[in-house]
Amino acid sequence: MPLLVEGRRVRLPQSAGDLVRAHPPLEERARLLRGQSVQQVGPQGLLYVQQRELAVTSPEDGSISILGSDDATTCHIVVLRHTGNGATCLTHCDGTDTKAEVPLIMNSIKSFSDHAQCGRLEVHLVGGFSDDRQLSQKLTHQLLSEFDRQEDDIHLVTLCVTELNDREENENHFPIIYGIVILSSRTAVNIKTAEIYRASFQDRGPEQELRAARALTGGPMISIYDAKTEQLRIGPYSWMPFPHVDFWLQQDDKQILENLSTSPLAEPPHFVEHIRSTLMFLKKYPSPTNTLFPGNKALLYKKNEDGLWEKISPGS
Repeated sequence: MPLLVEGRRVRLPQSAGDLVRAHPPLEERARLLRGQSVQQVGPQGLLYVQQRELAVTSPEDGSISILGSDDATTCHIVVLRHTGNGATCLTHCDGTDTKAEVPLIMNSIKSFSDHAQCGRLEVHLVGGFSDDRQLSQKLTHQLLSEFDRQEDDIHLVTLCVTELNDREENENHFPIIYGIVILSSRTAVNIKTAEIYRASFQDRGPEQELRAARALTGGPMISIYDAKTEQLRIGPYSWMPFPHVDFWLQQDDKQILENLSTSPLAEPPHFVEHIRSTLMFLKKYPSPTNTLFPGNKALLYKKNEDGLWEKISPGS
């Protein structure tokens, strides 16, 4: 079944700009989202999703009430929600394998959904900008096309991507929105409420370098959270030694930006520091299976009474 806006089928291929102009409610929602101030989101109740990670929860979850991600330049943050039961999935897509990732997103929501249940599937796409290499434009088209190919009706509610999320300064282009949160609660299901908020994060959850290392070494999209046990599950992961890691660690900030970013001029200020710490981690753990995951078991975390992640005994 098709991708729908206001009950009408979306005609693809279209640019994001053409699509919102054909559907004024989409254009208005994008304008309102761009106009929001950025909220600093604390760790309580938050599940932060890194690049190539997926997390899904529902209003029955006693630990997680907010899903969020940021640092999206050419990447897109995708939210899929079932309005009947409030099941909500958030993921941070970089275009590596969109064709495989969209079915993963769909299946994560279906695992919560009774098909006889009333309600509908709604999708929100945020991120990207008018970058020189047109990577954002390509990812926007991939995501829209793949959602349009799914068997279920999917209602496109928010589209604030690529040229709709672009600002120009001194002839250089930048994203307006780098990060969002969505509230996982029944009251947020009504599309007339401001359910998606612009956001940035001081705390990005446990095992940041480990999770970033998996993505930098080419790991695929994975689910990191089990809403039934309310546990964050990290690994076990494996990767090959990162090529020329010593060489990259010797390079200056400009070289790292130009060679290890898809959009060097538009990265947030902490990008180079983040890449350097990830490379240091990869140098320290060239083969992580036994050193980071004793017995090849996952690292498990659960929110404590203060709403902060706390490590629990290894899983199986």
